Amino acid sequence: MSSSSPRLSRRAFSLAAASSVLAACTTTGGSNVAVKNDNPEAPPKADPQRPVRLGLALGGGAARGFAHIGVIKALEARNVHVDLVAGTSAGSVIAALYASGMNGIAINKLALTMDEASISDWAMPFRTRGILQGVALQNYLNKTLDNRPIEKMAKPLGIVATDLKSGQPILFQRGNTGVAVRASCSVPSIFEPVKIGDREYVDGGLVSPVPAAFAHKMGADFVIAVDISARPEGGLTSSSFDVLMQTFTIMGQTIKAYELDKYANAVIRPNLNAMSSSDFSQRNASILAGEEAVAKMWPTLQRQLAERGVRV
Repeated sequence: MSSSSPRLSRRAFSLAAASSVLAACTTTGGSNVAVKNDNPEAPPKADPQRPVRLGLALGGGAARGFAHIGVIKALEARNVHVDLVAGTSAGSVIAALYASGMNGIAINKLALTMDEASISDWAMPFRTRGILQGVALQNYLNKTLDNRPIEKMAKPLGIVATDLKSGQPILFQRGNTGVAVRASCSVPSIFEPVKIGDREYVDGGLVSPVPAAFAHKMGADFVIAVDISARPEGGLTSSSFDVLMQTFTIMGQTIKAYELDKYANAVIRPNLNAMSSSDFSQRNASILAGEEAVAKMWPTLQRQLAERGVRV
């Protein structure tokens, strides 16, 4: 940021940091978020006596996370019924809203009226572990969801974060929704780590950029994964936040490739090449990109679902 214009720089960074809330997000020590410290196991086999369970895995990508809304809208328009949803970072925000019972149109409306200032909160000067606290995001989400805990959602919900000490992925399936999402969104150096019990958590994208394995872990027989991360060769690095997100992308390539190859039955990749991870203003374009991605691959997805006995 330019030192000649500190006021404008602060505003610009605030917008970029608020965008990371959808990426990528001190805490109340008494937060009652239950933790599962299991690594994903082999995907469960579908019981021929019951319908195939569809899981939706929503990945991280900062402001690109609005594309998840377009994907949800497009799937609903084609009568695809999702049974459970897992989210990482930006994807955890949309996953929580979707699992609560909101449809794509309702989430779209909420996104377009969202004020980025209401979900960003500067840490005090003496805090050195993150520029933003993340409490504003936590409160915003809990207020929107009427303080509904994870286990009370209309659809099974899983939120992925990273244990800061062990480096292991954590799947939240019970407890305070806002706290869990805040943990999943806590980009290191941007947000303060989130303390839950005696552990601290940071962004889930470090260990599971697109949580297809965790959707399987939750019981999905067929996983539709949504990858909104930038490809390293096309990543934008016009700001310090973009550089940080590009670093995440590079680090997560091998993990993501393995997880998607092994656990995802279908992967939707919205065309977001021209979109910066920190550009909160392009939410409309991002949502549209999600809708277009589903339309483009619909013949293939429809065939795959039909082969598994899913009628749409």
